[in-house]
Amino acid sequence: MYFKSVVRRNPISKEQEGYYRLVESYRNVNDRICHRTLLNIGFIDFEVEKLNTIKSLLNDRLNNKSHLFETSDKQAVQLADQYWNQLISNGKVDVSEQSYEKKKRMVDADTIRNKDAREVGAEWMCYQTLDQLGVSEKLSQLGWKPEQVQLAMTQLVSRAVYPYSENRTSRWIKENSAVCEITSYPIEKITKDKLYKSALDLYSIKDILEQHLSKKTNELFDIKDKIVLYDLTNTYFEGSKRASKIAEFAKNKSKEKRDDAKIIVLAMVVNVEGFIKFSSVFEGKKSDSASLEDIIDKLRIYTSNSQRAVVVMDAGIATQENLDLLVSKGYDYVCVSRSKIKDYTIDPKGKIQKVVSKSGDTISLEKVITKQTSDYILKVHSPGKVKKERSMKTQFEQRFLQNIAKIEASLHKKGGTKKMDKVQRRIGRAIEKYPSMAKHYEIEVEQKGPLATKIKLQRKQSYKTDEVQLGLYFIRTNLKVHDEKMVWDIYNSIREIESSFRCLKTDLGLRPIYHKNDSSTLAHLHLGLLAYWIVNTIRHQLKRKGISCNWQEIIRITNTQKVVTTYGQNTFDEMICVRRCTDPRQKVKEIYNALNYKNYPFTKIKSVVHKSEFQKIGSQYLRGIDDS
Repeated sequence: MYFKSVVRRNPISKEQEGYYRLVESYRNVNDRICHRTLLNIGFIDFEVEKLNTIKSLLNDRLNNKSHLFETSDKQAVQLADQYWNQLISNGKVDVSEQSYEKKKRMVDADTIRNKDAREVGAEWMCYQTLDQLGVSEKLSQLGWKPEQVQLAMTQLVSRAVYPYSENRTSRWIKENSAVCEITSYPIEKITKDKLYKSALDLYSIKDILEQHLSKKTNELFDIKDKIVLYDLTNTYFEGSKRASKIAEFAKNKSKEKRDDAKIIVLAMVVNVEGFIKFSSVFEGKKSDSASLEDIIDKLRIYTSNSQRAVVVMDAGIATQENLDLLVSKGYDYVCVSRSKIKDYTIDPKGKIQKVVSKSGDTISLEKVITKQTSDYILKVHSPGKVKKERSMKTQFEQRFLQNIAKIEASLHKKGGTKKMDKVQRRIGRAIEKYPSMAKHYEIEVEQKGPLATKIKLQRKQSYKTDEVQLGLYFIRTNLKVHDEKMVWDIYNSIREIESSFRCLKTDLGLRPIYHKNDSSTLAHLHLGLLAYWIVNTIRHQLKRKGISCNWQEIIRITNTQKVVTTYGQNTFDEMICVRRCTDPRQKVKEIYNALNYKNYPFTKIKSVVHKSEFQKIGSQYLRGIDDS
């Protein structure tokens, strides 16, 4: 840039004087040299020679050059500063200290490369959920060091997004995920042993964390805990677990259909929104009905309701002793009757109500009266349950008859089992295997001497009676209610705890368990429960906004957002590196907006190095939270 003047009449002095402009030269699209005015200086009241000094100062600043010796002309420096600030404020110059950085970083497009792309969307969503739940703040209050808190946050986010063993998780963190860039934990320090230790540390404060999270979610979502749900499930072990004190073979048939494996029982109390109120682990041989007494005394501590809460249970837990225990502890109950009530009459004051289930079936509700109990009894008839029970009944009947037919066939085969005592044992095993169908048949074995010759089967009258009972079950409660649908709705909320168990086992990897010692097993289960807090907090908020997805689908959608390093060489032979997140896609934005979360975990991270030094750059980047 330089100064250019034209002769004009000065309105003040009334004389012809030089009118000065600050201009620059450029080439247009036709390669012709043109001039543009940057700043109108006007008539000057100082020596014209001083403009040369000002011009040099402005050009040096434009080109980011510095003088070895500063000029002694203070007025020239002052005027140069004044003109420079005017150029910047008027937007006439695209080179300030910031724009110089841009010019300096003009990169050759042919040298641009991308590297170290990592998943960040699901991790960023889960991290913000942990912040929302105040987990890091709580750990700090308990005296945890900052690095311990960072590792715990890394562990929890990883378990929610990638629920595998500590060994696989450590590889995933190092090779696939940007979780350490979010939590600020040094990625080079990640090992499976540190993850094991962090899980044990979290389990050591299990009760404190459960109370904190129970209270926090109630405050966040205005939950009163008027209804709580109680149920049990089990998960099995791979391995013999000979030294374990909690792994046992199931007392009855394993729910996991793994009678060859030892199991452990997980008991949970949740509210109708699916948030855990309390959890406990029992040895594998613990029966459902025997578990309630160990849970009920702690329930009041973990719920926010000071009034009588309603405990909803399935039939396996609802023994008369447990129902009496709940009443003595100040709770009401709603449960399924453990046996089908046969001697009852329809309440003349009641009426049949019809409700439509989620599957579209029309369910009939009717209040009945029985001498067996003074509780409110609701008779429920479900067409869907009729189909299910009839299918099971048909399947069991076919298998039972096939077994008997095999025994019958062996009586007429050479070398087949014919001795009466052995035939009776085979029939006994078939009856033991299919008791629900065997009770509807009379079995008579004809014999000749010590050998059986024929097996006769005759269906009892109870078969038809049992057919009428298909699809029927009875809900009982000690609540003083007069609305059949209200009782149905309260009991139907137990589907929420069933959904919780499915999420824990399928989405969060609670089965099977590979840990050898009991402390690691308990820490593994607790880590899954903490991850479930993240999952349920996210899904609860999404359901409120009308977005309903299973957890794996949410992970798939949000993991389309990545973080990547882009680098290239500029005209100064420097390598320019930029680490930034991709823009979230529309579906990801919808999830972030529904949760009221930020879209980006950190702002753009830049660095400039000489080309020869570029290979030495590691994959660690400073983290800066974006305010957008």
